[in-house]
Amino acid sequence: MVERLQKIIAAAGLASRRKAEELIVAGEVTVNGKVVTELGTKADPEKDHIKVRGKLINPKLRKQENIYLLLNKPAGVLTSRSDPKNRPLVIDLLGPYRDEVHPVGRLDFKTEGLLLLTNDGDFTQLISHAAKHVPKVYEVKLKGKPGMHQIKLLERGVIIAGLRTARAEIRLLEESATNSWYEVTLYEGRNQQIRKMFDSIGHSVIKLRRIAIGFLRDEKLMSGKFRLLTEAEVKRFLGR
Repeated sequence: MVERLQKIIAAAGLASRRKAEELIVAGEVTVNGKVVTELGTKADPEKDHIKVRGKLINPKLRKQENIYLLLNKPAGVLTSRSDPKNRPLVIDLLGPYRDEVHPVGRLDFKTEGLLLLTNDGDFTQLISHAAKHVPKVYEVKLKGKPGMHQIKLLERGVIIAGLRTARAEIRLLEESATNSWYEVTLYEGRNQQIRKMFDSIGHSVIKLRRIAIGFLRDEKLMSGKFRLLTEAEVKRFLGR
């Protein structure tokens, strides 16, 4: 069946559709030996010879069972499949699934907590582009304690890199003479957004962990461990 290249790549579990589009534009995809950079290009994975970064897409991959994992990422591990600096990678924690899945979104190197991984490109796209329906919840340890007016400012949105952040929900959990803990719910996912938000009001983040992705929580999942999502959890994310 003839389909758009980005859909073929995503279905093979090599990347999300958005990432697949980036790979195509960057000239990382070939069809029958020719580099393709046009996003509207179509191909037949059963007949055409399609390579992504030199790796041949096997049509059989399109028929493999979808994998959905939940990992409790430790701090000091990179959310990526490779790293020129040879830092520890999240996929190195996944045992037999190491080369089968890709991360859904990101947690920065210093941040810990829940992270989804899958080989389902459509699932990745759904979670990545449905922030309003799949909010992320974090626990944040700060240096000092912001004033109430500062918290309200962050909840309404602040300017970061020329763009105003979406609304957020922020709740005080506990405080001491020198530090404070807050629960923060985000409805968008910019790069290091929480760290930059609190930096903007003069209170740096000491520790950051994600405790929920939409409805999904798992307090029993130990740091560095992962589990398969249940069928019910997958269906709930997909709205089925």
